[in-house]
This record gives sequence, structure tokens and C-alpha cells, in this order.
Amino acid sequence: MKSKNKLIFDLANRNVSRRKFMKASGALGVASATPGLLIGSSAQAAPSRGGHLRVATVQGSSTDDLDPIKLTSGHTNFLFSTLHNALTEVAPDGQLIPLVAESFETGADSSEWIFKLRQDLTFHNGKTVTADDVVVSLSRHWSEDSASSLKSVMQTVDSLTKDGDRVVKFKLKSASVDFPVILSASVLSILPTKDGAIESFDVGCGAYKLVGFEPGQYSRFERNPNDFRSDRGWADTAEILTIADSTARQNALVTDAVDVIGDVDATTADLLSRGSDVKILDIASTQHYTFPMRTDLAPFDNNDVRMALKLSIDREAVLDTILSGYGSLGNDHPISPANRYHNPELEQRVYDPEKAKWHLKQAGMSNLKVELSVSDSLYAGCVDTAVLYSEHAKASGIELIPKQVPDDGYWSDVWLKHPWCASYWSGRPTEDWMFTQGYSAESNWNESYWQNERFNQLLVAARAEVDENKRREMYWEMQAITRDDCGSVIHAFANHISAHTDKVGVPEQVAGNWEFDGYKLVERWWLKG
Repeated sequence: MKSKNKLIFDLANRNVSRRKFMKASGALGVASATPGLLIGSSAQAAPSRGGHLRVATVQGSSTDDLDPIKLTSGHTNFLFSTLHNALTEVAPDGQLIPLVAESFETGADSSEWIFKLRQDLTFHNGKTVTADDVVVSLSRHWSEDSASSLKSVMQTVDSLTKDGDRVVKFKLKSASVDFPVILSASVLSILPTKDGAIESFDVGCGAYKLVGFEPGQYSRFERNPNDFRSDRGWADTAEILTIADSTARQNALVTDAVDVIGDVDATTADLLSRGSDVKILDIASTQHYTFPMRTDLAPFDNNDVRMALKLSIDREAVLDTILSGYGSLGNDHPISPANRYHNPELEQRVYDPEKAKWHLKQAGMSNLKVELSVSDSLYAGCVDTAVLYSEHAKASGIELIPKQVPDDGYWSDVWLKHPWCASYWSGRPTEDWMFTQGYSAESNWNESYWQNERFNQLLVAARAEVDENKRREMYWEMQAITRDDCGSVIHAFANHISAHTDKVGVPEQVAGNWEFDGYKLVERWWLKG
């Protein structure tokens, strides 16, 4: 399998067709949006250069860091995707394309991958990107003491070597047909190196240079005049602002303090769009909201307790009340209808207080009192969802106490630490990536500390399986195992809802793999002349 400046992995084919998606939408309550397509905005004129583009995001923390290995928030994910480039990139249409790499190929069993780098690609400081930069940038993600969010994924690499200045070779411990997709992650950005170490974290080879950064507040950029692409980097300068409060974010848009905002509150999206100069974008995605319990701590180490909590949330009510229909029902596993191997035959979990009581009885309990840590800095409506959940749980004999914690430092002080808390995932382009990073036994981001031997066996086997039907069977079984044993209440898949003023130009196709056009908004969008 080879690629020389052309598309190689068609991830769009992992998604259901529009007809099938709309059919599923009717059954699951999904809003009328197709993965990766722009909804609610007319075709735009040709892009124009110039101006200062301002984007407001909900996430950002004083603990944010410029080292991609320390990814802590949506703001830094956005920053890395603007400043840096990875070896590959998932395009808006869902296809995987080379980026720092010029081409890549694999052997017969996908256990070896060879990447040829672009010639004369330079970092912002003028240094040429070489194989040494790739080897040093990526190798640190699988060392024993690595804090990388992708440590478990990258530990599948047995060796990474170079062949001259422009070729790198990955030898994997076992075959992985999706491995090049993983290498599109912003966490795996290629950084400038010197003498075998990272030379600078604020220098990249992306479409924009970083000129200012204040953790939890802003990132500022200016266009890279030496970017190798002519169809990126339209604005002269750009700024990403953290505005955690939903109302403040929307006010910033309507008062012309910013040009684009993300994570629009679904309950006010229609009202916001009534302004003649404001456009709403509704993009179906793999993003999902979760309440992970630490299964290594009581009472969540008992699966009957976990099942009682999963049965005590009215997902339909959350979808209608909190998301206003801008999403679909979650089924306690992270694979959405937009994923290639989504299991549509898995029974949808429903609100059932009586069955929840039965599970509590099996756990030796007649009632349960638990605390759930939440913050609206995660997503609009997070706290309201927990309050609604607490009302639902009363019928099951469960006293669920929403605990609103400080917005700042949530990902460093609450997530992975508190026994039960709120979380969200943008989702991942492949099942292997999502399951490996969020649910494998060895992952740094296994947010429920879940251990399931059968699941982990299937994870390795499915990664290497080339037979489509066998691979599907494995991923279907993994979804069922996660649904019925894991410690995460996954109650909803949420569309990416953003808004922009009418002076902003938007491509015909907008990526749904991450928010903000796959976090590539700054380089893909423009200001109208």
C-alpha cells in the first residue's frame, strides 16, 4: 500500500451514508447533520487573505503548557494544531492525507510503516525538518516515564529508525492497519530538535507562528510566509481566546469582540441565529459526554453499582432538555453512529429505576449516596445535566449530589483524581484509537481506571485484523463489553455547535473529527474582504 502525494486512507468510508445516517437520526433523535458537512450556511465566496481572526473557546486553564505531550485542554489542542504539523492529517472529507510526510507505505501485515518526509519543509526558525526531528519528537511518547496522553497507543511501536534525512521507519510490536491515522494527532506534532533533544516548544512548522501565549487566556499567531501550502493561512494574524462562560462567549460574538465562538449552548442556539449577522454551524461528530467512575475505588468497584447509575439517567430527557436535540443518545460506549464499526444492533439502554434498584440490591444496598464533580468549563450544560441526572436518580433510591468545582485546573485537579466526575471526548477517527486511548488497561487517559481482560485481548486482535467481517465482530463485542462493564456513563453524543459573524468565510466542507473544523479553523477559514 503506497501513497505519493495522494489520498491513501478514506476515512469518509468509515462513516455511514447520508441516507443511512438520516435513518439512524430518526431512530436515535439525531439532529439533521451529516458528519463533516457544513449545515446552516450558504456557499461561500472564494477565500481572501488579510485581517485578524479571533476565535473564542470554552476550554483553557492556567495549567496549560506548550509541550504537546502535556495536552490539558481544548485550547492547547487548538493551539498545537495551528502552530504545528503532524506526519499525517485527517482532511475535512474524512480522508487521511500526508502532511509532514510526503508519502507513506506499509508491508503486507501492517507491522512496518515507512514515511518519506517532504523536501525542504522548514520550521518557523528556518531549520529544515529532518528525520531526526521526527524520531526525537515521537520517541518520547512511549518511554516508561512518559506523561503522554498517547503513551498506550505509541507503546505499540517496537522501534523508530531513520534512513537518511527524509525517511523514517516504524516497526510495530503487532500489525496495525490504522496506525497512520494515529500519527495525525496534535499530541504527536513534529518539533525542532538539536543534539537529540527538543529545541523549542513554541516553534513549529504549521501555517502560523506563535507570537503570544498566556495559559488559560489566549494564544496569538501570525501567518507563516513559508508554509508549503497555498490554500491555508488566509488571515494575517489570529487569536484564540478562552472564554469559559457561555453567555460571555455569545456576548463577545454579538458585540464584535470575536469572530467565531465554539460550544454554543444548544438551548440558545436558535435565538442566537436570529441575528442577521450571525450564522450557526451544526456539525455531527463523534464527540460524547461522559461521567466516568473510578472503578478502582468503592463503591464503583462493584459493577452492580455502576449498572444502577447507568440505568438512573433519562437520556432522552438530557438530549431534549440540555442538547435541544443537537446530538444522539449515548449507549455507555464511545463508538458513535458516525464510526465505521458502530454496532447498531446493540440494545439502547433506557431509563429504568426499578432495574436500577435491583442492581443496588445485588450489591447489598437499599440506597446509595454519591457525589459527582462537574464544571461548565467542560461544555455548555454540564452542570445542568448533573442536576437533571440527580432528579432522575431519586426514583432509583440514589442520592446523587452534583458538586460544582472551580473551572480553572479541572483537567489537572479533578479529572482522573475525583472518584466520580464529568468528562467529554471529541471522539477519535478510528475505533482502535478511541478504545486504546480511553479504555485500554495501560492508558494514561483510562479515566475510569477500568480493567477488562477480554476487552484488552480483543483490542490487540482487532488492531491487526484485515478481514473486514472479523474486525467488525470484534469491535461490536468490545462495544457490548464497554456498555455492560465499564465505569463510564456515556449518555449523549453531541454535535459541534459553533457560531460566526457574516464577515467570516467558511469552507464548503467542515471537519467533524474534532471541534473547530478539526482544530484547523485558523488556517482553513478566512475574513471576507
